[in-house]
Amino acid sequence: METIGLLSGIGHLPVDVALSAKSMGYRVIAVGVVPDIDPELAEAVDAYYDIHIGKIGKIISTLKKNDVKTVTMIGKVTKELLYKAGAVVPDLRAIKILASVPDRKDDTIMNAIVKELEGEGIKVMDQTLLIQPLLPPPGVLTQRMPTEAEVADMDFGFAMAKEIGRLDIGQTVVVKDRALMAVEAIEGTDACILRGGTLGKGVIVAKTAKPAKDNRFDMPSIGTKTMESVIAAGATGLVIEAGRTLLVEKEKTLALADAHNITIVAT
Repeated sequence: METIGLLSGIGHLPVDVALSAKSMGYRVIAVGVVPDIDPELAEAVDAYYDIHIGKIGKIISTLKKNDVKTVTMIGKVTKELLYKAGAVVPDLRAIKILASVPDRKDDTIMNAIVKELEGEGIKVMDQTLLIQPLLPPPGVLTQRMPTEAEVADMDFGFAMAKEIGRLDIGQTVVVKDRALMAVEAIEGTDACILRGGTLGKGVIVAKTAKPAKDNRFDMPSIGTKTMESVIAAGATGLVIEAGRTLLVEKEKTLALADAHNITIVAT
């Protein structure tokens, strides 16, 4: 039986991936790399370890000890951890990685970590290979269809989200009347949505994959936590990229949207 490793961030997505991998016959070893990992993950895998993302050396030695030759990176890891005093005490290997990169953009750091893993004979696999059912096709996913005005804002927001993705800034924008209310940066999707909602109710949220997206890491995703932020922001709609955005806990997420008359469109 082949062993696969999950380098796991927060949210329910790592649990879904672990269960999918198990159903495909893999032995699954998970490493929670940030605090507040979903407690269901430890129950869903064959072995579980809590090792902070700053301890690259320990992560690699743990994977090797468990005969892991392939890993996938899944779940939310916010880069703001790098800037919170005391949040991360990096080991020597992590310090060397950070010192070697020309900037601290998301993709720059993730590619450096991938290079470090693969230099140790640990292949980083395409995230989508384990989670195809979570990638919705084009169409309206909720009961309510978007209005003409919402469609106009969705089109505008989608284009803006693609542009900030091209610049490797973020994946999410909040718009109203074809004007930008908020742009995601280091704070993450939920904080961006909530900030956008303070500038006007009836906003639209757009989340897309980066144009040059590397499917080995940082696939955009939405789930119940995203919907809670959308509701709190007073948004009326959400547009995501079909086939390239993960819909986590699909039934719960769509039920939550329907209960608050929010329209979700995959385009």
